[in-house]
Amino acid sequence: MKFTLSWLKDHLETDASLDRIADALTDLGLEVEHVDDPTEKLAPFTIAYVTEARPHPNADWLQICMVDAGDGEPVQVICGAPNARAGMKGVFAPDGAYVPGTGHHLKAGKIRGEASNGMLCSEREMGLSDDHEGIIDLPDDAPVGESFAKWRGLDDPVIEIAITPNRADCLGVRGVARDLAARGLGTLKPFDATPVPGAYASPIKWVRADDIGAACPYVAGRHFRGVKNGPSPAWMQKRLTEIGLRPISALVDITNYVTYDLGRPLHVFDAKTVKGDVLTMRKARAGETILALDGKEYALEEGMTVIADAAGPEGVGGVMGGEQSGCTEETTEVFLEVALFDPIRTAETGRKLGIESDARYRFERGLDPQSAVWGVEAATRLIQELCGGEASEVVSDGAIPDESRRVRLRPEKLKSFGGIELPTTEAAGVLQRLGFETEDHGHEIIAVPPTWRGDIEHEHCLIEEVLRVHGYDKAPAVSLSHPEGALPQPILTLLQRRTGFAKRVLAQRGMLEAVTWSFMPRAEAELFGGGEAAMQLANPISADLDAMRPSILPNLLAAAQRNIDRGHPDPALFEIGPTYRTREADGQDLVAAGLRAGKTGPRHWAEAPRDVDAFDAKADVAAALTACGAPVDKLQVTTDAPDWYHPGRSGCLRLGPNVLARFGEVHPKLLKRYDIRGRAVAFEIFLEAIPEPKAKKGAGKTRPLLQASALQPVTRDFAFLVDAAVPADKLVRSAVGADKQLVAGASVFDVYAGPELEGKKSVAVSVTLQPTEKTLTDKEIEAVGARIVANVEKQTGGVLRS
Repeated sequence: MKFTLSWLKDHLETDASLDRIADALTDLGLEVEHVDDPTEKLAPFTIAYVTEARPHPNADWLQICMVDAGDGEPVQVICGAPNARAGMKGVFAPDGAYVPGTGHHLKAGKIRGEASNGMLCSEREMGLSDDHEGIIDLPDDAPVGESFAKWRGLDDPVIEIAITPNRADCLGVRGVARDLAARGLGTLKPFDATPVPGAYASPIKWVRADDIGAACPYVAGRHFRGVKNGPSPAWMQKRLTEIGLRPISALVDITNYVTYDLGRPLHVFDAKTVKGDVLTMRKARAGETILALDGKEYALEEGMTVIADAAGPEGVGGVMGGEQSGCTEETTEVFLEVALFDPIRTAETGRKLGIESDARYRFERGLDPQSAVWGVEAATRLIQELCGGEASEVVSDGAIPDESRRVRLRPEKLKSFGGIELPTTEAAGVLQRLGFETEDHGHEIIAVPPTWRGDIEHEHCLIEEVLRVHGYDKAPAVSLSHPEGALPQPILTLLQRRTGFAKRVLAQRGMLEAVTWSFMPRAEAELFGGGEAAMQLANPISADLDAMRPSILPNLLAAAQRNIDRGHPDPALFEIGPTYRTREADGQDLVAAGLRAGKTGPRHWAEAPRDVDAFDAKADVAAALTACGAPVDKLQVTTDAPDWYHPGRSGCLRLGPNVLARFGEVHPKLLKRYDIRGRAVAFEIFLEAIPEPKAKKGAGKTRPLLQASALQPVTRDFAFLVDAAVPADKLVRSAVGADKQLVAGASVFDVYAGPELEGKKSVAVSVTLQPTEKTLTDKEIEAVGARIVANVEKQTGGVLRS
C-alpha cells in the first residue's frame, strides 16, 4: 500500500514529522517498508539562469554555458543539449551532486579542453521520466536559486507500508489516517457521506439473479449523462503516478483514486455500450468468455460471478471489468457499479483466471459493507466535479449484510494477556478513537466493532487493538513467573526424546532415514519370525502387502536393493518405527533398525574402502544407545542373534536378561533372496527396553563440578592367555573393575590364536591409569597391575602371558 504524505494529510490534520509518522505506523502494525523522500534525493538541484551560451571551440555539438544558480557568480558548464541557449532557465546540478538518473556523482573537470563545473539536467538525468531529448526548459517566472523539487512540487514523500491480511480497512489512505489519529498523531478529518440527490430515473437497473446468493449480496450504482471524459486533473495524475499507477482518463482515474483513497473499488461502464436496460449479477455459464480491460480474453468457468448485460458478461465480479463496455474519451454517459462480493469466491476466481488487480486484492480481504452506500456518493462527487454532467437516482438490488456483533473486554485479561494495566475508561477511549462503540460496565467493556473492522471477533482482538494503539513499548518488562513455582513438565516423553536422539546420531553417522510400510508380503514376514494368521490383514491395500511387519529389516533390504539397482552401490539406511508381534496392545515394539550394504565408502586415493562388517553395525548400535542414555559399559554380548543374521558374525547386547539390541551380518540366504551382492550388516535396537535413568541420591543438591585431572595418566599393557571361548569384552570389564578409582579405561589392541596355543588365545589389553590426587609411584603402579592380573584371572580364568 503506497500513498504520499500530502495525500495522508487530506484525511489527517497533523503537524507530525515524516519520521514520527513512519515510526508510529510500524508501531501500529502497519510496517513501513520504504519511504521515498524526493526532497533529499533532489536537494542539490536548483533553478538556474543561463546568462551566456557560446560554441565550444573544440566540438561542434557542445556549448559553453555560463549559469547563474542564484548566488550571483556564474558557473561555466559544458552542455551538449540541442535546446541549451542564453536566456533560458533550467535545472542546475553543482559539482559533487548525485545524479539519480545516471547513478554517478558529478566531478569538476575538462571536456575537450574547457572546464565544466556542474550540469544542466534533463528529466531522465533527474529520474523524473525517460525524456532526454534536451535539458529541462523552465518558464520565465521560475525563481532562480530556489529548490527545483520544492518549486515543481516534488517534495512529497511516498510511504509504502505492508498490510496484514486482516487489515483490509487500511488498504485506503483514510484507514491509515484513522489509525494514526487514534495513536494521537493528529485529528481525523470528517468524511462527507451526504447523499447526492438524483436528477432523473436511471435508465439502467441492477438485478441479482436468484442463484447469486452470498456471492454478491448487494449492488448499487447510478447513471450519469452529459459527462466529459478528458484527462484527469494534474493533482490526481501526480498522486496516481507517485504510487505507481498510470493515469488513463478522468473516469478511470476516479475509480483508481477512490480505491486507494477510501479502500473502495469501483467500476464504470460506458452506458451506451450496455445492451438492454438491465445489468445482472449472475453466475457464469458454460462456454462464456470475456475480453477484459487488460486486453486478454478469458474463458469463464461455470459458477464464477459475472456482471452481464443482454449480450453476455461485461465484467468479472470483484476482479476486472470488460473492455467492450470500458470508458473512452468519447464516453458521455456512464453507469457506476458499487458492489459487495464474497471474498473467498473472488479469490478463487482471480486465481483460476490468473488475474491480479487492485479490486481483487481488496475484495478478497473483505470490505466495509457500508462502503457500498457511501462509495456511490463519494464517486458521484468526484465524477461531477471532474467530468460534469448530471447524476440519476441511485439504483440497487439485494441487502447489505448485518455483521454487527458485541465483543467484551475484561481488564484482567488485558493485563494477563497484554501485560498492561489500564483503566476501563482509557481502554474504551482507545477503541472509540478507532471507531468502536463501547459500553463501560466497570468490570468489563462491551465493544461493537465498526463495519469496516470485520476482523474483530474475539476478546483477544480487542486486546490487540488496545495494545497496538496504546503502545507495545509501554508494556513493562517482567520476569517469567509460574503459578506453581516450578518449570512446566516436558512436553515430550522420555521415549519420544530418545527416538529423536537415535535419529540424530544415526544421521550423523552417515545413514539416511527411510519411511516404509508397516506391512509386507507374508512370505517375507515368515523369514523374520512373523507371518502368523492373526497378523494377516483382512483388507490389504495391495495383494502382496498382506501381513504386519515383525521386523523393519525386510523393508530396508528391499529399499537397499532398489538403491543398488539405481546406481547407489553402498546404501546406509535406518528407520525408527513399530514392529508387530501379536494383536494385543503390548504386542508392538518401537525399534530403531539400520542396514549397511557394500563398502564402507566411495573409492579414495588415501584409503581403500573395505566391506562392511559386524563391527560397523555394532558401532552404530553403541552410538545410538549412548545417545539414548543406555549403560553401554554394562552391556554383555551374546551370540544368540535370530536366524536372519549370520550365525558366526552376529550378536545381541543384553542388560541382564533383557535384549537391548541385535546386530551382525545379514544371512547370505537372505541377501541372495533380495538380490544383494556382497556383504550387508544390520541392527535392531529396542528403544522401549532401555531402562529409565534412576534418580540419584542427593539429587537437587549442589555438587562440585567434575574437572579433568592435571596429573599425567599412565598406560600399561597386559597380554592374557584365556580360553578361546571367552569374550574379549569380559576380559576388558575385568581389568576396569580391578580398581574403579584409578583405572580410567581399557581396550583390546591385539588378539592372537595360533595352533601352538592349543584352544586358547592371547588377548592384549591396554589399561590407562588416571591419578587424581598425586603422581603414582612405581610401587603403586605395580600394585594396581597386580590387582588387574588377579581380577582378570578370577573373572575369566586368564593368566598373564610370559
